[in-house]
Amino acid sequence: MIDTQQLEQLISIAEQGTLSKAAERLHLSQPAISRSMQRLENDLGVTLFDRQKNKIALNSNGELAVQYAQKITTQIQDMVNGVRALDRNQRTIAVGSCAPAPLWNIVPMLNTIYPEMTISSEIKEPDKLMQGLLDGTFHIIVAPTLINEPNVYCTKYGEEQLFFSLPPGHALSGKKGLHLKDLDGETMLLHSKIGFWHHMHMEKMKATHFLLQDDYSVFREVVQASALPSFTSDVVMEREGKPLNRIIIPILDEEAHATYYCICLTANQKKLSSFFHRIENDNF
Repeated sequence: MIDTQQLEQLISIAEQGTLSKAAERLHLSQPAISRSMQRLENDLGVTLFDRQKNKIALNSNGELAVQYAQKITTQIQDMVNGVRALDRNQRTIAVGSCAPAPLWNIVPMLNTIYPEMTISSEIKEPDKLMQGLLDGTFHIIVAPTLINEPNVYCTKYGEEQLFFSLPPGHALSGKKGLHLKDLDGETMLLHSKIGFWHHMHMEKMKATHFLLQDDYSVFREVVQASALPSFTSDVVMEREGKPLNRIIIPILDEEAHATYYCICLTANQKKLSSFFHRIENDNF
């Protein structure tokens, strides 16, 4: 009976060019791989190698056998990957979000509603989210725009409003409201992992020099110790409290306000009905 190890050894001989190099790559002894190839030849009923003193080379039978072996091993790996992916998909609810704030409530909520499932989450740009929903990467997405298509179910989740977080001595700290352009050109602190908000800041404040920080806990510490402006939001302040020694001023631009929508394929709506029922009655 031909086994996959024999096929992998045959492929390795073809790739390495010699029996000794193939044995070294596979961490086998040369006699062991030689005996394995002899058994393969017996199982097939043909010779695969031209053998000479201290030399072995694939013949035409062997070259054809290598082509089949490559196809078979690829199909076996595809089978393993496919079955594992299906099993993982059946036991996982994958959430993609355009921003971090919605995930703070959604992930714990899903863990409570579906304790037998693994909940994974990822922040992506809005165009990547819809693509991921359609190709099965995500089961639920959170987008900043309403999606009105026949194959998706979409419901409002919540809202988020951005604010400037200014040190008390800043020249604009006495204002009741500010536009993004009012601070454009200054140096500001910015957490880098904020999803679509990052693109908005870069687009609306092109003259601003942003000092980016990847680690959120470090970012918070830097904000508290710094005299530089930064951003916060109503959702962040509700979760963490108002930052100390900071003046919080609303940003008046419409781009500084987001309405979030939770979206799934209609094919998954029944499976996720408990979740959608919860958020429709308990928006953050």
